[in-house]
Amino acid sequence: MSARCPALFISAPASGQGKTTVTAALARHHRNQGRRVHVFKTGPDFLDPMILQRASGAPVYQLDLWLVGEAQCRALLHTAAQQADLILIEGVMGLFDGTPSGADLAAAFGVPVLAVIDASAMAQTFAAIAHGLRSFRPDLPFAGVIANRLGSAGHGAMIAAALPPEIYWGGLQRDAEVALPERHLGLVQAGEVADLEQRIEQAAQWVKAAGITRLPQPVAFAAPEDTPPAPLLQGVRIGVARDAAFGFIYPANLDLLRTLGAEITFFSPLHDTTLPEVDSLWLPGGYPELHLHTLSNNAGMRAALRAHHAAGKPLLAECGGMLYLLDELAGHNGHSAPMMGLLPGRAVMEPRLVGLGMQSAPLPGGNVTAHTFHHSRSDIAMTPLAHGNKQRSGAGEAIYQQGRLTASYLHLYFPSNPGAIAQVFAP
Repeated sequence: MSARCPALFISAPASGQGKTTVTAALARHHRNQGRRVHVFKTGPDFLDPMILQRASGAPVYQLDLWLVGEAQCRALLHTAAQQADLILIEGVMGLFDGTPSGADLAAAFGVPVLAVIDASAMAQTFAAIAHGLRSFRPDLPFAGVIANRLGSAGHGAMIAAALPPEIYWGGLQRDAEVALPERHLGLVQAGEVADLEQRIEQAAQWVKAAGITRLPQPVAFAAPEDTPPAPLLQGVRIGVARDAAFGFIYPANLDLLRTLGAEITFFSPLHDTTLPEVDSLWLPGGYPELHLHTLSNNAGMRAALRAHHAAGKPLLAECGGMLYLLDELAGHNGHSAPMMGLLPGRAVMEPRLVGLGMQSAPLPGGNVTAHTFHHSRSDIAMTPLAHGNKQRSGAGEAIYQQGRLTASYLHLYFPSNPGAIAQVFAP
């Protein structure tokens, strides 16, 4: 049986238009009205969801036709529609960018698009862009457009006069108080923005004053044909690193581990000097380069990780987690520090992006969808077990295995192959 819930797909003609700020603002406004808001993020991003979770008060899951798959997307949307009063989906890049694109996702589930367009350097041309986004695909439901970063009321009036009457629009004045700070991987982590709560509340008032907070029409989300996986990790205790250095964790990955029967315990490589009593470990990605000396000086954690590995216990290290296990890591400022010494090699942070894109990871238990996004370059003196397969073509990131230690730049999406993930963590 289908479930119905008002929903919007918030997209843009390109990155940098203000999608995250508008999505967070709408989520907080409706939450302030007592509504239950579920927010999703298109693509493999970790940082935007942290902001959106703070704004909505609920975990933010990925929706992506390639990484997550259409069946799992349908299941997530159906569950959300049963629980929420409003579903917001933030897109990635431009509306029609990528294969599959955000437009493909919106069309597949009938979610109307609200396009955010940075109007700061244009006037009547805004109408042409809005018209193009609305008419490029006739099968795409379209809710309207938001003119973001208006310079004045007169600027908004020029845009309104040029727009066709059938296109709903709203305008948002430029406001530095609601802007979200960024660093080399995009937005900073939510916990690092001291005044984040104030910024989100200000943004909620911002969209309320602009009059763009009306509830959209309900969308019907079909029930999935879903069979839960077998409890292949029943009773297995998994320690998951989670702190300011390691925080790139998909909520769906934790859900999958628990569905498989695992018991999850969080620990902090920054602050803890011992490991919890666990059978397996997961070191997700993050920003170890920002905490070089704290991580390096934690001798107790170094000894605990080495003992875990020497005992032949499973350990999965992704991206920043892999860098943490190297002999040495050099940050953006040129300073370097010894790391854990479980993988032979070193890495250095680069000013430009080194790895980017969706890949499929051929693990011993089967293929797992994944993505890579990093600014470091590593030199690891090991022969890779395998390489990821890029979404379009070609060999991708190296996957290393040493005993029960599996490491790669790839961030794995666990629900894409529960059996393969269970094999990684099973004692």
